[in-house]
Amino acid sequence: MRLLVILYAGDYREAYQRMLTCDGETYYGHRYAVQSLINIGQKLEEAACLCCKSQESYNELLTPGFRVIGTGFHPQNHKKELLKIIHDYQPTHVVLRTPLIQVLSWLTRRQIPTLVMFADSFLRQNISSKLRYWRMVWQLNRSCVQWVSNHGVNSSYALCKLGVNANKLIPWDWPHSRSPREYPPKKLTIDHKPWQLIYVGSINISKGVSDLLETIAILKKNHLTVTLKIAGKGHIDAFKLQAKTLGIEEIVDFLGLVPNDTIVERMREADLVLVPSRHEYPEGFPLTIYEALCSHTPIVASDHPMFSGVLSHKTSAMIFPAGNSQAMAQRIEHIMTNAELYSNISAASLNTWEKLQIPVKWAELIERWLFMSTENEQWLIKHSLNAGIYNFPSLIR
Repeated sequence: MRLLVILYAGDYREAYQRMLTCDGETYYGHRYAVQSLINIGQKLEEAACLCCKSQESYNELLTPGFRVIGTGFHPQNHKKELLKIIHDYQPTHVVLRTPLIQVLSWLTRRQIPTLVMFADSFLRQNISSKLRYWRMVWQLNRSCVQWVSNHGVNSSYALCKLGVNANKLIPWDWPHSRSPREYPPKKLTIDHKPWQLIYVGSINISKGVSDLLETIAILKKNHLTVTLKIAGKGHIDAFKLQAKTLGIEEIVDFLGLVPNDTIVERMREADLVLVPSRHEYPEGFPLTIYEALCSHTPIVASDHPMFSGVLSHKTSAMIFPAGNSQAMAQRIEHIMTNAELYSNISAASLNTWEKLQIPVKWAELIERWLFMSTENEQWLIKHSLNAGIYNFPSLIR
């Protein structure tokens, strides 16, 4: 048995090297995923990870039973080359982690047993998106795609709403080693200045970073003293230019990538965690929210559909209409001048975090599917959307 895990841009070769040198994780879950696949590979002929979008081409056996492959190109521009790499590996089973239609079609044409494990939402409603979704759903309902999973309950129900068979849909999650129990709830000192805000995630327009900078400019114009730290990678130079144009470059600090194991502490030090994702960003469910809840630092988030039913305005977070910088600024000012509201939202972190917990973890789902038995089949069925164990999200109501 040869297992191929197909990732869009996850560099598990780097994650393996960081694990060997005891360096911190760059991205949450990478070390867990690598160690899990090493363990799985020892039970097979081989397990391999294919990174579809990598800076260089490589094909390395890192340890007996575990291989990493990098394309060295962007998959959208080299579709035939990508499919050749998959063909040459000759997988008997595939875990598909990215919604690349050409790869999904290739797998179904060859009837290769496939487990789909997305971390995406599919919300765009233009004609080209609807056509792409229709093609994707048709492929996902093929018999060789044995199970379909998405990160979080809302994102899984969204696939169901698009037409994926609910009997084969299973929400998944990473295991969480940290919880809000590590810290007490926070209280606000009204006279505390400056307000320290933090954003963690990809730095691009659809994640709401441009809206965030405009919000900081609005707060400054209103004579409210704030600072903002932005952690992550992306179009940093472009947003530094925007910050300069807005006259806020001195109060915005672009940190770049920071070790994942420092994120909760950084959030704990801040007064607010900002999650301004626009609706067009394909969120599954951002780990930033889990981390913010662990820190007990209140969240100011957009009304992205994937947050619906999880984050509630003035109860577990402050919610604003996505893309509306003025509204985001108003939510920030409101909670930062209301000590009771601030304390209540911080205190709600544990309850909110507990409601987010999903019994199906990434590696166990792969193993249950891969090593099929009557017991494992029953376990998979028990955790499907139709099993009745998940809260019905407001997204679908």
